[in-house]
Amino acid sequence: MAGSELTLGKTIAKARRRKGWPQRDLAAMIGRSESWVSQVERDVIPVNSLDTLRQISDVLGMSLAELLAAVRPPGRSPVSARCRSGSTRVVHNLGPEEGDDPVRRRELLAAAAVVFASPLAGATPAEASTLAPLEDLLLYGTATVPKNSEVSPAGVAAAVKTSRQDFRAARYDTLARTLPGRIAQAQALEPVELSATAVADLYNIATRLCIKLGEDGLMAITSDRALNSARVGGDALTIAEAHRMVSSAWRRQGHLARATDIAVRAAQDVRADRRAPEAARLSANSSLLATAAYTAAKMGDRPTAHALIGEAAEAAKAGPTSPAARTDTGTQQVLLHQLSVHYLLGDAGQAIDLAKTIDPAALPTAERQGRFFTDVARCFDQWGKPEQCYRALLAAERAAPQEIRRGAIKNLASGLLRHDRSLPGVRAFAGRAGVTVD
Repeated sequence: MAGSELTLGKTIAKARRRKGWPQRDLAAMIGRSESWVSQVERDVIPVNSLDTLRQISDVLGMSLAELLAAVRPPGRSPVSARCRSGSTRVVHNLGPEEGDDPVRRRELLAAAAVVFASPLAGATPAEASTLAPLEDLLLYGTATVPKNSEVSPAGVAAAVKTSRQDFRAARYDTLARTLPGRIAQAQALEPVELSATAVADLYNIATRLCIKLGEDGLMAITSDRALNSARVGGDALTIAEAHRMVSSAWRRQGHLARATDIAVRAAQDVRADRRAPEAARLSANSSLLATAAYTAAKMGDRPTAHALIGEAAEAAKAGPTSPAARTDTGTQQVLLHQLSVHYLLGDAGQAIDLAKTIDPAALPTAERQGRFFTDVARCFDQWGKPEQCYRALLAAERAAPQEIRRGAIKNLASGLLRHDRSLPGVRAFAGRAGVTVD
């Protein structure tokens, strides 16, 4: 039915209402008039500017692909594009916009083709190449145990430890190249009950890598394999982390309420499971609650997000960071999630005030430091302060150079290009982040 057809305007309006914002708030955040937003949401005005679409998607906490999936030319039937996986996406709303020209429309069509017809939908060509070994392992089982790797409990434990270190140091290229072989190494360990927990740990790390590189399709597979392997191994902490990854996968697919429920239930389960040390259980509980708070904020559920991040903070105080933890935990980690919660709820001022209380040098890993500065940059962008946003992005690059290839940073860098006269070096930075710069 025509009335229920997905359109760009309906998609934007739905996301805005989910955050509880009136049209004037969205208009202020993207530098447009309330009348313009109203006309876009009613599909009176199509939007063909990639910069504008990126800005809207970032403010609303959506991916650019989600907006491009709702673009249709007036009077035309939807155009289907088939991905490598065989699934069909629909490209809508590619119509003329006031002040637009055919070149801009062709750019948007080209962007849509990249998003929906690339080998890995949602990843740039560089990211697709980076993730190819992991994709081959997941789809075809083509991975071999690395030479000179020891298939023993000690050897596999070392592989898990090194992989975790690579992630925390933001060595994403190295991790993408080595993870498939390390997973094969863990799978070769017998009996299966002995190897299952290590396999799950590695798949959990693989899921976090997919999140970094924006590959939602592969992370749905890696998180499922992590949870299945974790259940076989029976380690409470690994099961908790696997549930956190499954929650993240559901969130990235847009199932926000379900993702929140998964994380909250897993937090309750791990806290009650006496098989692990109390400090480790409390750390895992805190991490899961912080993840749930982030998802609730993305859903625009302010009371739930604040309640969950408060519970996460209490759990972090009661359970200090444990050596047995499967992910980064502790009070500082909760503060980083709280920063993200403020941003997602549109409270950029509160987020910046909180950021001033965090010492980035005290954050334990390069990945966390890069994430901190990235979130600060997003907050300054939301607040309409391009110079501070740019400085934060440069700090993120210094802390974790590979972190700047994330989609969120590319979007920010693209938006900053319009300030290139007042921000020396921003064009070069955008190029390093993977933005095509003329």
